Amino acid sequence: MPVESRNKTDGGNTMPRQLVAAAPCVAELQEYEDRELLSNEVKVKVLFAAPKHGTELTDFKGCSPFMREKYDSDLQIFVPREEAEECGVKFGEWNLGNQWVGRIVEKGSQVGAYEIGDVVCSYGGIRETHIVNAVDNYRLRKLPSNVSWKNTVCYDPAQFALGGVRDAGIRAGDMVAVFGLGAIGQIAAQICKRMGASLVVVIDPIGMRRQIAVENGADVAMDTAGTDVGLELKKLTGKLGVDAVIETSGHPAALQSALRGLAYGGTIAYIAFGKEITSCLNFGREAHFNNARLIFSRAGSEPNPDYPRWNRRRIEDVCWEMLTNGYLNCDNIVYPVVPFDACADGYMKYVDREPHLSIKMGVEF
Repeated sequence: MPVESRNKTDGGNTMPRQLVAAAPCVAELQEYEDRELLSNEVKVKVLFAAPKHGTELTDFKGCSPFMREKYDSDLQIFVPREEAEECGVKFGEWNLGNQWVGRIVEKGSQVGAYEIGDVVCSYGGIRETHIVNAVDNYRLRKLPSNVSWKNTVCYDPAQFALGGVRDAGIRAGDMVAVFGLGAIGQIAAQICKRMGASLVVVIDPIGMRRQIAVENGADVAMDTAGTDVGLELKKLTGKLGVDAVIETSGHPAALQSALRGLAYGGTIAYIAFGKEITSCLNFGREAHFNNARLIFSRAGSEPNPDYPRWNRRRIEDVCWEMLTNGYLNCDNIVYPVVPFDACADGYMKYVDREPHLSIKMGVEF
């Protein structure tokens, strides 16, 4: 049941709470009880957290393909679920959220790499505590003292941004367009500029997102409203078109514009968690005539296109280095930041109903 106040347990302690998807498009704070710690685990008191605005939102709305089907890893296709099989999304139980930062308050007897008081980051939902394996777990990352928590909760989107940049084959001197300026698009634009792209154009209908991308190094920002983006990209590049496109928005019109503004033989890395396309896309136009290469890019799919030299672990390690050494700046990407007590309303507003008011929502405990 949803929690309206911090009820006391018999021992005088407050029950911890977590953000739960109670039903499609409905988020609530619910109480839970922590289990006993195992010898290989640590208990973390969470300080900051963040949700995932792309794939997680699709599940939250109840329109994920996983609702009625399952992905068969042997066949590598979606197939119907058997009647007895549980759906992948369990409303009423699913702890919403993607990344958290917290302080270790307890540790098991086998834990040697972490100490009580260490501030760490890892994957997991938005909740007051986490119990996590701390033996040979590279995804439990210690935070350097001078690193912003906002950078570290962008650990996941940074991986998909880097994967897309690599899949697009972007090199120093290339001209690049980035469609969609959520966290993945924002970070991809930064990576492209810092690796030597001669022109980085960012495209999004939301002015705040365009402004922040420019503040972080993008050369030109375009509004999709009333703009023939493909034509403007051709004009901006002396009729050549951009060498590569990073598409993170998932909108069919964006993909059509990307094909229109792409140079002959250029590459589009399609990172977005796409939806069924029923209009606005016609492969009988520029895609047919201009030898475009369309790559569906997902950093988490193995084997990596550059396997065995690259895999998900290497992408994660490189992104953590980028986020903690000053290469990437996510301070103005995590916006807005809401208090934990208000995160259910915040999630429904900023992630689902009014995403134009946010880039990547943060939660402060």
